[in-house]
Amino acid sequence: MCGITGWVSYDGDLTGRRELLERMTATMTGRGPDAGGTWVERHAAFGHRRLSIIDLAGGAQPMTATTADGTVALTYSGEVYNFRELRAELRARGHRFSTASDTEVVLRGYLEWGDALVDRLTGMYAFGVWDGRSERLLLVRDRLGIKPLYYHPTSDGVLFGSEPKALLAHPDVRPAVDLDGLREIMLGVKTPGAAVWKGMRELPPAHIAVLDRSGLRERSYWELRATEHTDGREATAGRLAALLEGSVSEQLVADVPLCSLLSGGLDSSAVTGLAARELAYGGEPLRSFSVDFVGHSEHFVPDGHNVSPDTAYAEAVAAHVGARHTNLVLDPAALADEEVRRACVAARDLPVGRGDMDHSLLLLFRAVRAHSTVALSGEGADEMFGGYWWFHDPAVSASAGFPWLTAATGAARQERGFLRSDLRRALEIPEFAEHRYREAVAATPFLDGEDAARRRTRELLHLHLTRSLGGMLDRKDRLSMAAGLEVRVPFCDHRIVEYAYNIPWPLHVFDGREKSILRAATRHVVPEVVQRRTKSPYPMTRDVRYVEALQRQTKDVLAEPDAAVFALVDRAAARRAAETPCGASGNAPGQRLVLEKLLDLHVWLDLYKPELEIG
Repeated sequence: MCGITGWVSYDGDLTGRRELLERMTATMTGRGPDAGGTWVERHAAFGHRRLSIIDLAGGAQPMTATTADGTVALTYSGEVYNFRELRAELRARGHRFSTASDTEVVLRGYLEWGDALVDRLTGMYAFGVWDGRSERLLLVRDRLGIKPLYYHPTSDGVLFGSEPKALLAHPDVRPAVDLDGLREIMLGVKTPGAAVWKGMRELPPAHIAVLDRSGLRERSYWELRATEHTDGREATAGRLAALLEGSVSEQLVADVPLCSLLSGGLDSSAVTGLAARELAYGGEPLRSFSVDFVGHSEHFVPDGHNVSPDTAYAEAVAAHVGARHTNLVLDPAALADEEVRRACVAARDLPVGRGDMDHSLLLLFRAVRAHSTVALSGEGADEMFGGYWWFHDPAVSASAGFPWLTAATGAARQERGFLRSDLRRALEIPEFAEHRYREAVAATPFLDGEDAARRRTRELLHLHLTRSLGGMLDRKDRLSMAAGLEVRVPFCDHRIVEYAYNIPWPLHVFDGREKSILRAATRHVVPEVVQRRTKSPYPMTRDVRYVEALQRQTKDVLAEPDAAVFALVDRAAARRAAETPCGASGNAPGQRLVLEKLLDLHVWLDLYKPELEIG
């Protein structure tokens, strides 16, 4: 796993700009702490930071191939899980390899198949190829958008990188955010392609971008399709089991220590169980990690959706599969540490965090990195198999709006009352949310003749796969890579997504529970105690001391007479959130939202000093 950056300038000579390229590349050091490299030609320059996973001695980047007509260069991030099969095919076609890395397979694959290479790749990846034979740049992002890739057109070319910070290090990129960018920040739905920073774009999942002297063009190379599902219950469960087993097996390939992230829910337990079984064939135990809070299990009070704390279930799974388990226990002081918040905002380049849920995740990743370089996670299953509670609430699932927002606020309309009233009127977030929702629903693939109920379940699944999952994957990628940890997500294999999307809804809930078909498919590796468990969301602390720490920090910001954050946030709303007693549970969602958002915005404005075009 790595960080990449690049620069193409058709009117300039980049051979004298290596120092600037190195400055852009250095912003990616967290993503690639093991090594770095640059490559510069007259019109193209690539940078790379490496987290060594496969072929530790080889695989240095940027990687080049010399041809009779010019140099072809690659800067690549991610993992192509079928690289061994592709390497064998390329060898049969006459290619010779000097490394054992998947990077060289991608480079040689491009030489053999050109842009059609993307149709052959299975994995998570983002890369740039400069073809000196035609002075042409190819940018590629994986089908689900697991790995990020941003670009910024210039007057004579383009800048690109794994994260916005690499582009913001270039003097031609203004750190500006306009009303559309603020709408993305405030809404809480990740629009494919939207980068928030003005003039910048995120290459959407399953897209390539091509730049040559005639301009820059994007196109999709894969999309989810509606197909007829003819398998019965047992056949469906068997097919899912085989797909998931294959994905986990492919993603266990690494030349560094590997582990799993285990919450004790169905998804992470399935991945852990399959990984442990596979490793056991070689006599190797799996390490697993989870996160908890001081006193959380002892003082846990269930509500409508948080039914049970994770720790006992995670430990039961670890015992069942023979994993060496570690439970990281965090106290309120660690969660509220201002350095941790700053690190989270810097990792994401934006104030779009989830408060203590982000903080605990970053701290977990730092702890994991002391033992492992690669971790497997259960991300994506809830979006593919209808795991969230609102899939099963008729009122929420039928409402016209992003259901996870409706579930969080009780209404689809997002007012964001903590903003200054003039800004709130200018943003028109409810109208923006409705427009984005309609846009997303309109892209849902159906089969002719499907009834209204089937079409609605497809809409809900498609909404989650295209508008929710991207945010979850981005969060996991940014926070893990900030700790130098590669997280792999076996459920996000495009073959599993294609199959799951077309399973009829009655099979998803055949026994009256969420994710029924996934439970059936993983019963052989998940203990009964987890099979019976009702889904619980990612844990958040309910310790009142955490909220009190946020209140103290907010009062400190309120004491700053010229704090930039009050160009966005209403001072009176911030004061109410800081001074209102938060109650014994420390779990007043509206109050926490104001405190967390204000503090994230405050840090972001200090770190990036963005030009806010809101007048």
